[in-house]
Parts: sequence; structure tokens; C-alpha cells
Amino acid sequence: MERSKVIFGNQMSASAYRKAVKGKEKFIKKYGSDMDRVYHLTDAPAPAIGEPLGVRELKISGKTGVEFNDKSLVIGNIRMGFGHYRISMAIASAARSMGYDPYWFDLCSFSGTTCGKVIAGQNQLYSLGSRISQKSVLFNKLLWEPLNSEGFRQLTYNCSDQKTAELMTPVFRDLPKDIPYVATHVWPSQAAIHAGLTHVVNAIPDNWPMALHLSEGAVHTVQTPSAYLGYRALRGMDKHRILKPMPEDSIVYTGQYIDHELVSNIEYDCAKRIERAQNGKAVRWLMSVGGAGAQKEIFVSMIRRMLPYIKKAKATLFINVGDHKKVWEQLKTEMPHMMPYVTEHFDDFIETSEFANQAIDGEVFGIHAFCHSDIFAAVYSTNLLMRCSDVLITKPSELAFYPIPKLMIKRVGGHEAWGAIRAAEIGDGTYECSTPAETCGMMKLIQHNGDIIEKMCENIITAKNAGIYDGAYKVVKLAVSGKIG
Repeated sequence: MERSKVIFGNQMSASAYRKAVKGKEKFIKKYGSDMDRVYHLTDAPAPAIGEPLGVRELKISGKTGVEFNDKSLVIGNIRMGFGHYRISMAIASAARSMGYDPYWFDLCSFSGTTCGKVIAGQNQLYSLGSRISQKSVLFNKLLWEPLNSEGFRQLTYNCSDQKTAELMTPVFRDLPKDIPYVATHVWPSQAAIHAGLTHVVNAIPDNWPMALHLSEGAVHTVQTPSAYLGYRALRGMDKHRILKPMPEDSIVYTGQYIDHELVSNIEYDCAKRIERAQNGKAVRWLMSVGGAGAQKEIFVSMIRRMLPYIKKAKATLFINVGDHKKVWEQLKTEMPHMMPYVTEHFDDFIETSEFANQAIDGEVFGIHAFCHSDIFAAVYSTNLLMRCSDVLITKPSELAFYPIPKLMIKRVGGHEAWGAIRAAEIGDGTYECSTPAETCGMMKLIQHNGDIIEKMCENIITAKNAGIYDGAYKVVKLAVSGKIG
């Protein structure tokens, strides 16, 4: 079905459609077309998350080697930063807890296919833009912020993406058409619809409505009531007209996508945080470097201000640089005086898991740095460390929705602003701190006032009781049964 000419009943202009067609042709010229190829799939336990979450990773193979059943659920995703992987892990965790078998279907990992090449190329551009935006005020103001808040918002962007997604369908040919399928990025969702899958849920990550995330034919899920209304109305997605809205059965508000292991332990983990705050224990800070490896300057400022507290055992710092070892080397170069207090946990996920588990109830001091070259371990380490941390330091990306007290640093892209707004309204995070000085000031405020952590923990428990963090479970229910009740 042609999905670029009319989107939710809204006719696209002839020029927008021609641009979409030319965009697809440009990708074919650059990467080739494998629409006539027949790809088969095999599966194996996923690294790092294979055992704890029961995830099996789907890979291209010379022959079919996967036997799906009525408990199988496929999670379509891509690596573009860490966010889409993290949301996929939340869906996998919820699915596993509900008795389903999650299969990891990363389109970007199929490097020899047109699909994989297109996505890898776009990911490189996005990561580059993210890094430049943190170094150039002019680039950020004139290009990056407008692109991420308004450019991706326009329906014409979805028109182009839908046409490009047609190139991604060959890798879907081994998947049963009626298998429950959750996409945590729009391209795996659009491609699944083009490939004829019938039980597709498009789990939208952002709190700022953008046409980029539309995948007509799928059931769209959103994490917040404001996102629901914005998407339902297709608000602001065409500067020249009021658009026809999405049908009621095309979008569902589910709540926030969170791992079962985190949701089920909210009360216990918050009680431990409150206990540490009331007893004057060291404040445990978790610093998570994003998938693009940006914002090093902010981290340097914070570590420099935090170091005196670390020396006095008043603060403990966990730093997860993901798979960006270069970022850690840069931090060491700029702050050699922190090294006597540093313990490195590199490329040993079992040891990282054991450390995080023991730290939930045990004492821990100093600076602990985590780095894993494997992408699964790189992302999931932050999830493990959340349970033993008091405050997460993060930009307002997908982590803005997680049930841990959060200090929000400057966003990377205008679309992220609404993640911080959501956290501030729920009360489980700060507002966005837009400068290093403001960020360090907020850090000092929390460091010296344990009641802030206590209040955030109380708000987290209230939010849990209201079902705010149940989004991942509801997404799985939608994929399996078509309803959340």
C-alpha cells in the first residue's frame, strides 16, 4: 500500500511526494537495492541481556533457523544513540515477566543489507550532529534545535521516511505476518507495516509530538497524556493547515516504558535512598553518557565540583560511559587528580552486574567507571546501576522517564525538552539545567539537602501506584491481544 501520498487522511502535496521518491532513489544509488533478495533469520542468546531478560537476537542467515510459537514477541529496533535500545530492553523485560519470549530484531545490525546501510549512515549523521551541537552554540541554535523540534515535526518528513522504509522490507520475510511485534523506533515500525505484519505496536519514545514517529497501520503508544493529545491531533505537523486527526484506535496512552526489574523494586529501592538520605550517608550519583558521547564538558564541570565530597566520603560517583572509551580517556586527561579515587569496571559485564547487585544493600565509596565495548552491556549497565543509585544525572532523553530521582542536564535537541518537563511535573526529576553553572548549583543543592531525594522518592511511589510506570507491560499486552485491559 502506498503510504506516502496520504497520511491519516491528509493528502500530501505532489512536491512532497516527489521529494520522497527522490530520497528513496538517492539511497538506492548510494547503497543499492536488495528488494529481490530472500534473507533468512537465525537466533542466538543476546549478549548481556540474554540470560537476565531471556532475549534472543535475530540474525541474518543462509537458511531459516527460528521456530516461533504463540509466546514469541519480536522487538524491532535500531541503534541510534542508546535510547531505542534501552526502551527495547524495557519491553523485553516486561514481556519476559509476563511469560513471553522476546526476540531482538535490530535493523541496523544487518550490515550487509540495504536496510542496515541506510540506517547506519543516518545514525552516523545524527551522532555527528549531536556532538557538534554541544560544541557550537550557533550550529545548535540555527540548525540542530530547529531540526529536532520543528523539522522532524512536519508531516512531509514522515512522507519521505515512509518511502525510504520500503527499502527495509526484505529482512522481514522470515517473520510470521501475525507475530506480535513492538517497534521502538519508527523505521522498524514502518518497515513492518510495509512488509505486511498485522500486529504492530509503534512505541513512540519522545514526549514532543513529531510526524517523524508516525507509522500508519500500527497502533501507536505514547508515555504521557500530553503526548497523546498532541499526536492524536497531529498538532503543528503542517504549518499551513489544521490536519485531520489520528483515529482513536490508532493511538494509546500506556504510561512510561520501564523495565520490570525496576518497577517491581521501586518501593525497596526508594526506601534505601530515603534511609541513606536521613542517615547522612554518601549521596550516590549515577552519571550516564549518552549514545552520541556528547556533553563531556558538563561532566567535567560536575566531577570537578563533586570531587571534594567524594574525598570526604560524602558522595559516591558511578560513571557509565557506555561504549565510548574515548570519552573516559578524555575525562582522565582533563582530571588526572580524580584517578586515586577511581575503580574501573571495563568489559566485564558479569563483574558489573555483581557490583551493582551488591551495592543495593552494601557500602560503596569513591568513583566507579563503567565501560563496555558490547552495546548491550554498555546500555544495560546504567539500568543495573539505577537500583543502587540515589540520583541519576542525565539529559532529558529516554532516561527522563525512569523511576529514579534525576538531575536533568542540558538537552541534545529541542525534542528532549519535554522529557524534563514531564519529570518535573511528576516530581521524580529536576527541571532542565541549561548551563554547567546551573547544573552544578542543582547538584550542590541536592548534595546538601537530603529532603529533595526523599520528596522525589515519595513522588516516584505515588506515580507507581497511579500506574505511571506500567507502559512496557501495556505495550506488550497491545501487541499480543490488541488491548491493554
